[in-house]
Amino acid sequence: MTSKILHLSDGLAVRALVTGEGAPVLLIHGVGLCAEAWTPQIDALSLQYRVIAVDMPGHGESAPLPGQAGLSDFVAWTARVIEALGCGPVAVAGHSMGALMAVGLAVERPDLVSKAVLLNPVYRRNAMARKAVMARATQIATADYDPEAPLNRWFDPDQAELRRQTGIWLRRNTPEGYGAAYRAFAEGDRVYADRIDQITCPLLVLTGAEDANSTPAMTEAIAMAAPLGRAVVMEGHRHMVHLTAPDVVSKVLCDWFQQAETVT
Repeated sequence: MTSKILHLSDGLAVRALVTGEGAPVLLIHGVGLCAEAWTPQIDALSLQYRVIAVDMPGHGESAPLPGQAGLSDFVAWTARVIEALGCGPVAVAGHSMGALMAVGLAVERPDLVSKAVLLNPVYRRNAMARKAVMARATQIATADYDPEAPLNRWFDPDQAELRRQTGIWLRRNTPEGYGAAYRAFAEGDRVYADRIDQITCPLLVLTGAEDANSTPAMTEAIAMAAPLGRAVVMEGHRHMVHLTAPDVVSKVLCDWFQQAETVT
């Protein structure tokens, strides 16, 4: 696996992990994490594909987006990454905020997406959930937050090592980079909600049955709205399903990308 720095058309630096040979697969992590959060899936997918896992803007070694960036700016950034790599169209998988970016990319730039997977996406939060996530965005931006809080939401007590490693990733973020992405995430659940029926590529949507924020109902609604959508709900898992069930999720991704090739 090679770590490389890409320079986009606007001059922003993007760090990517690149490995494998074959058709390209782009992996976009969730807010607060980094490209290494995809390690199990990188290992599995790289046996058949050229895998590119990127650090989101303002995370890891990727430069933040300028100004008050919203979800559409993160989507445009993703398109520039693919263009800089010169490898479109790609299969894309996104987790949480990365899933919102993948949705936007499939809507805005269908020429760059051959198939897509959304892990633990959010969709049309209710008023109470929206208030809570906006409060967290403000806390993160002002460094007035407790990293243990999301870890408590994401992991069971017997998942101590996953919790420890994820905590390291969270604590490496700056309030500026983490906060900007989290605000885009908090405001992004409705940005493309009315346009999911425009997604023409095969779309797999997956969440954990115990994910209280990226709920099974959200996953099923997204899949139902997409012309070529399919929903998968994994029992016994929460928001970090790609880490808590790495082998199962890796196989689901591999199988979907192979099956989707017969549809496109």
